[in-house]
Amino acid sequence: MPKNRLFDTLNVMFISIFSILCTLPLILIFIVSFTDEKMIQMNGYQLLPEKFSFEAYNLLLFGNTPLYQSYFISILITVIGTTIAVLITGLAGYTLSSMHIKYRNQLAMFFFITMVFNTGIVPWYLISSGLGLQNTIWALIIPSMLFNPFNLFLVRNYMKQIPNTLTEAARIDGANDIYIAFRICFPLSLPVLATITLFYGIGYWNNWFNAIMLVDNEKLYPLQYLLFKLNSEISMIQQMQSMMNTSPTTVLPSESVKMATAILTIGPIVLFYPFLQKYFIKGLLIGSVKE
Repeated sequence: MPKNRLFDTLNVMFISIFSILCTLPLILIFIVSFTDEKMIQMNGYQLLPEKFSFEAYNLLLFGNTPLYQSYFISILITVIGTTIAVLITGLAGYTLSSMHIKYRNQLAMFFFITMVFNTGIVPWYLISSGLGLQNTIWALIIPSMLFNPFNLFLVRNYMKQIPNTLTEAARIDGANDIYIAFRICFPLSLPVLATITLFYGIGYWNNWFNAIMLVDNEKLYPLQYLLFKLNSEISMIQQMQSMMNTSPTTVLPSESVKMATAILTIGPIVLFYPFLQKYFIKGLLIGSVKE
């Protein structure tokens, strides 16, 4: 017992210290986002800055930028795109894991080839333009909506672990594939479906490439692209001032804006993750079949 208590104590101490070290960068980013830009230039990043400032957040939240519109666009495309992508991936994974589906191995090889060989940007752009997606909300959803082969194989391999006795019993009772997929396989595959939901959600939330290539309408800019564009404009102004050797009358909050941008963009993901975390460690297959 004393040895076990010593081990538990050391284990708790180690995990606590490691957790604090992992949290420190996020705390530093949060503090720097409220630090005065002149203090950052003079002293660098500090956990206890000499002067605080809300200039970065005033610029982002109350400046002449369509931030709230971009927030709405990012939330919209993340919810719609993730929902459809998870549904397609789940159905495709169920198809490839079903023993009664013909040519499932050939289909799996077809999807595996797309993981190895990539056609590049030009065909992707031509197909997206040919579908008429430019300057539409679908330009931010459809190009990233088709399932990722890696996520597909995660779902397929997980669904292969579901005992055939469950699905065969359902078929004997007259259930079709739609019923088996949505009432048996998907509920038992919640851990892997939650995992790919997080993958797709982060992908959609952080996606700015589709906006650069296919969107010119400022009303359709997602949050990531808007903030990327704002940071680029601030950097460009600073470079022009340095090239002209002129002393700026006001110091643009470049570093603090970058940190504030990080806080504003990671917020929804940080809030969304705890709702999916439990599915990563919960084994729903245990006890699904009685011996």
